[in-house]
Amino acid sequence: MSERPLGAQMSHMLKARGVDTIFGIPGVHNVEMYRGIEEAGITHVLARHEQGAGFMADGYARATGRAGVAYVITGPGLLNAMTAMGQAWSDSVSLLVLSSCLDETASVQGQLHQMRDQEGAAATVSDWSHTARDADGAFALIDRALGEFATLRKRTKHIQVPIAVLGASAAPAPDAMPLAQPPVAASVEREAALLAAAKRPLFIFGGGAAGASDAARALLQRTGAASFTTYAGRGIAAPDDPLHFGALLARPDSAQVIASADLVLAIGTELAEVDLWRDVLGHEAPMIRVDIDPQSLNDRHRAAYPVLSDAGGFMGRLLAACDAPPATGWSGAEVREARAKWRAEIDAERPGILPICDALRAALPDDTMVYSDMTQFAYAAKEIWPMARPGHWHHPFGFGTLGYALPAAIGGAVGRPGLPTVAIAGDYGFQYSLQELGTAVELGLPLPILLWDNGKLKEIEDAMVRSQIAPNAVVARNPDFLALARAYGAGAVAPATLSDLQEAVGAALKADGPTVILMTPALSASS
Repeated sequence: MSERPLGAQMSHMLKARGVDTIFGIPGVHNVEMYRGIEEAGITHVLARHEQGAGFMADGYARATGRAGVAYVITGPGLLNAMTAMGQAWSDSVSLLVLSSCLDETASVQGQLHQMRDQEGAAATVSDWSHTARDADGAFALIDRALGEFATLRKRTKHIQVPIAVLGASAAPAPDAMPLAQPPVAASVEREAALLAAAKRPLFIFGGGAAGASDAARALLQRTGAASFTTYAGRGIAAPDDPLHFGALLARPDSAQVIASADLVLAIGTELAEVDLWRDVLGHEAPMIRVDIDPQSLNDRHRAAYPVLSDAGGFMGRLLAACDAPPATGWSGAEVREARAKWRAEIDAERPGILPICDALRAALPDDTMVYSDMTQFAYAAKEIWPMARPGHWHHPFGFGTLGYALPAAIGGAVGRPGLPTVAIAGDYGFQYSLQELGTAVELGLPLPILLWDNGKLKEIEDAMVRSQIAPNAVVARNPDFLALARAYGAGAVAPATLSDLQEAVGAALKADGPTVILMTPALSASS
């Protein structure tokens, strides 16, 4: 390939490295990045806001396991995307953001989109943020980002290129080098011996183990161990496993269950605040901690046996080393009793939501991928909705932003054409990114958008009441959501009963565009 502007060479490089879709918004400062997109054979998805582009790339990455790439402009374009960048950093997502930047900022003032430190701003929500000063630097940084996605904990990366450098002539990128493999524990003999000696072993699986569910399920069956998952780890353990406690670590008295184990194995999980909603896990027995991130192995949970390893590689070796008969210390009865108790607690805390969850789950295919927002409906659902397979429910767990579900679901649907995808949002959070309905309509995505409308910020109202604060600023006037959806060209329906809801979801999955399905608390009382 002959020399051409660097922006075009970058697009060809990304295509050669397996990138087939880019989400973004063109502007006067990044037009050179768009010169080579169509020629390279990359699909570009036009978002309505750079935050939406970032969330779409995030949703695409979670759905496909490949890098999600976003193109944004200098200054406000990058700043608009930073919420999505922070979310992907927090939730271990392979998000690569490529932006333009000004050629000179120290000696020149008053330029369009000028910032004091654009690279530094992006670094606050990224694993790293660097400026490529020439073509070789741009190529090296792109390869570094893609290589680290494959071998290290997945975190947001940001690369910015000066406008003049993007437009300057450059030779093609070099051929790709083979990617390294993630680290795998050299030996698991110690861990296998501890597991063989335990009578009440307990596994806790996080999202980092989602790619190794077959090994996880085989380990549970072979050892007779009980298990929990984090919210991000749902589906790793079989939902019908009689010794699986579910994604209920946040229930306060789950700590008592954990304290009764004589060995805890935490695999691929931060055991973060948003997993537990308490300071400590509650274990009294030794803990084997397996993680690809060294920082997680040295945190407040103080693992007795830290193991720096990819979850799948570790569990595969552990499974091969386990030949002891199953432990007998756990019973299906105690697990059923705990799960029933916790479900009743959730139903009491957030009344009316669980019957709707049950109806929706019955109506959706097992391979449905769900993207949810920060809303009470999702808070309840992610505790009690069993998943048949891992990596099929995505939520803004760590950073906890509003407005995630719709654009992320668009990215997920683009990454999985022909497979069912659903968005779940609350009435307030939906308004953070509802303009992305335009993108979903343009793409003709058969996307059900389940909109939970309780007319207020109910979670915040409840928090104020618990704190003995008179509820304030928790009710906002909502638009006519159905009319708004139709104005964008989307379908819109407000089911009156649970059976109507199931029919609406089925129809939306077969439609030629997105459908907003309005759900209210009154649905739970319907027949």
